[in-house]
Amino acid sequence: MKFSINRSVFIQNLTDVQRAISSRTTIPVLTGVKISAKEEGIYLTGSDATISIEAFIDAKDDDNKLKIENTGDIVLPSRFLGEIVKKLPSDIMNVEVIDNFQTEITSDRASFKLKGVNGNEYPRLPEIDAKQTYSLPTDTFKQVVNQTIISVSNQEIRPIFTGIHFEIGNGELKAVATDSHRLSQRIMPLTMPENAGDEVLDINIPGRSLQELIRIVDNNEDIEMMVTDNQVLFKARNIYLYSRLLEGNYPNTDRLLPTEHSTTIEVSASELVNAVERALILSHEGKNNVVRLTITNDDIVLSSQSAEVGNVEESINVVKAEGDALEISFNPDYLREALKSFGQQNVSIGFQSPSHPFTLLPSDQTDNFNFVQLITPIRTPRA
Repeated sequence: MKFSINRSVFIQNLTDVQRAISSRTTIPVLTGVKISAKEEGIYLTGSDATISIEAFIDAKDDDNKLKIENTGDIVLPSRFLGEIVKKLPSDIMNVEVIDNFQTEITSDRASFKLKGVNGNEYPRLPEIDAKQTYSLPTDTFKQVVNQTIISVSNQEIRPIFTGIHFEIGNGELKAVATDSHRLSQRIMPLTMPENAGDEVLDINIPGRSLQELIRIVDNNEDIEMMVTDNQVLFKARNIYLYSRLLEGNYPNTDRLLPTEHSTTIEVSASELVNAVERALILSHEGKNNVVRLTITNDDIVLSSQSAEVGNVEESINVVKAEGDALEISFNPDYLREALKSFGQQNVSIGFQSPSHPFTLLPSDQTDNFNFVQLITPIRTPRA
């Protein structure tokens, strides 16, 4: 294998595929990047066996300055390869596999030799034979993921909760995530494939896979999504991201969303975020990390205290308040992340009681659950 290439193009694509590589893998070959030189261009692949990312660098694209002299495959250690190519002195780099899979990387007067592994030892990417291809508007899909991934669990006790549950059908995409303490739901309209029929696609995609996807893609073109029994493939630009699907049945979360409230307030999401972050200064010093919201006829107060440090109280500027007086405690990190998902808009927060979960919805869309955040309160003794 022998080729030369625009170094900045190689670095950009290498950085994308390295997102799939984990230093904790138990399969030694997966600590490396597979480089495949073919007549049509260069393929770079990184994987941790759950998520795989492949980038294609087209030989026909003049900007890539790609010249392939000999085709072939090699697996090179990811960390050293990345550090080397970033520090090469020239805009053009040369790669050549010589004896015993040693690979020579040169640029100007700099020369490195890396010990490689036979490319045939690298696991093959899964074959995706999907009946339908779904076209997802990139900017909207990234927003959906960002607004729901905050509720994905990082605990492996219940693996199904480490991903986002998607239902696609009837002209919409529904995304739900929960860690059993909070829940995020977002529904967006979607143009369905012509051969989609009435069947609803029901899949669970790992949160990490989606996080890496939205870091890679830009907003200039749609993402194509293809699904088989246990794999999903996302294609955007010259990038292919493969991910295993999480096995199991996701619980029915619709029944968790309350339709009636005894107390409702409307606030600016950004203003309340700032107040919560001020309360966090002391709540993070306490043992329980709790913030309390007190709603009365005269005032609405956010408060937190730490026995070791002190306490904070702040009156909240409210656009509108209706219903009964209420005092409720909650994890402020959950509320902060939920509020940030709404950006600069006003939100309507609905409460049932101090012991029931409360909901946050856009103040202009309170008649549906197209976008909703739900948080379970914390039971605390009254001050």
